[in-house]
Amino acid sequence: MLEKLIFIGIYLLGVLISSASQILLKKSADKKYSSKIKEYLNLNVIISYTIFFIATLITIFAFKKVPASMGPILGATGYIFVAIFSWIFLKEKISKMKMLGLGIIVAGILIYAL
Repeated sequence: MLEKLIFIGIYLLGVLISSASQILLKKSADKKYSSKIKEYLNLNVIISYTIFFIATLITIFAFKKVPASMGPILGATGYIFVAIFSWIFLKEKISKMKMLGLGIIVAGILIYAL
């Protein structure tokens, strides 16, 4: 049981770093570039996609002990992470509708866990 919890934590780590890379991509998308090539081949984009790749490897590793049926449930935590990171790093406001949506996601995760 402890081993399964450790692998669930590893899976959530993958989701967390994937969410962080999404924020980095968003910051890169908000900048103006002199050409399309520079828009897609800049340091932030390259780092973001490298982090996505690492997150994918972490997720694949975690599936050694995490049941496949749990994957979508744990992956849904990414919406929560992205909302929190957006609020912290992008200064985006979390509206009542976003809070309601996040609450529904959390409720779904809790219902599945029980």
